[in-house]
Amino acid sequence: MVDFKEIMGMAEKYQPEISKFLRDIVAIQSFDGHEGDVILRIKEEMEHVGFDKVHIDPMGNILGYVGHGKHVIAMDAHIDTVTYGDIKNWKFDPFKGYEDDECIGGLGSSDQKGGMAAMVYAAKIIKDLGLEGDYTLVVVGSVQEEDCDGLCWQYIIEQDHLTPEFAVITEPCNGNIRQGQRGRMEIKVTTHGISCHGSAPERGVNAVYKMAPIIKAIERLNTEMTDDGVLGKGSVTISEISSTSPSRCAVADSCWISLDRRLNSAEPPELAMQQIRDLPEVKEAGADVELYTYEEASYTGLVYPTEKFYPAWVIDKEEPACKTAVDAYRGLFESEPVVAPWIFSTNGVAIMGRHKIPCIGFGPGHEEEAHFPNEKTWKKELVRACAMYAAIPSVYVEKYAK
Repeated sequence: MVDFKEIMGMAEKYQPEISKFLRDIVAIQSFDGHEGDVILRIKEEMEHVGFDKVHIDPMGNILGYVGHGKHVIAMDAHIDTVTYGDIKNWKFDPFKGYEDDECIGGLGSSDQKGGMAAMVYAAKIIKDLGLEGDYTLVVVGSVQEEDCDGLCWQYIIEQDHLTPEFAVITEPCNGNIRQGQRGRMEIKVTTHGISCHGSAPERGVNAVYKMAPIIKAIERLNTEMTDDGVLGKGSVTISEISSTSPSRCAVADSCWISLDRRLNSAEPPELAMQQIRDLPEVKEAGADVELYTYEEASYTGLVYPTEKFYPAWVIDKEEPACKTAVDAYRGLFESEPVVAPWIFSTNGVAIMGRHKIPCIGFGPGHEEEAHFPNEKTWKKELVRACAMYAAIPSVYVEKYAK
């Protein structure tokens, strides 16, 4: 039987080490395509706490292995971050951060380096307490998530051939257990015009003017989205707009907008694309509608192209992965967890959305801290997450593994 009090006591014991490690990796810039230095720091810590094997794959993801059993369980934290935005909005240096009795501040502290720090020390607890069983735990620090959710796990599953029985995603979750998320698509809509001198605009066709009614139509379409009763309503919004012309004194000859389309479980990508193409304003303008692709190199130089479609996913509360997380939560914290979907997108779009490997979410930090100035996480939540990650493999093998 799992001794939850012993695990919790060890997680509390290692809180200073977790906090120090988190501050170390927060201090290392790891924007997409530049994660190499932080990956090496994570490798150093994995080796220090006693992982059985540490491997960096050709994309640059780091995979740390604990145990040699037949039931493979993965835990994931993306270790890239968004940029800090306008530095004037920060009250402290996003890389030096700060620490007080309750919190650790810094870029990525919640999204999502806190999860990484907690996972590494969960492995140490497993080793210290002799909790290895008939499982292999793979702790993953993944890259390029912020620019292309799930691309790292497409590579891990399809090229590294890692197929766990389930995965734990350690994105911030406000202390709750997460069982799914809406999907999303990045869609480009382009109008075409004919340039002419700006002193006589009637001689040309202004692509920006052709886009104007489409902009209003997208706003209208968002109000018409339906609720699937599980993940909520889909949504669509314009995230970017741009145009071209020969000069600033010429009529625009092209204009395009980028759409962020969020998908619930009842909205396949074909439907989302057709909704845009069927708008009367899009037809009237003769606009092109296409899905963006991602073809950026990782920090190792590897390019793994993919369409920017990220499937929605949800698992039932009776799924073994979900029941495992709930049982671990009850045992450790002696209370009942909230089980609900995330509001944002995670690497689960590839693990569960594309490859149907069940995912469950539990991570330190709050969702509202993600992509927000003065980002911080809570030491108490780092400890709780660490304890969860240490307990989950044993609970699964004892109660739910086939």
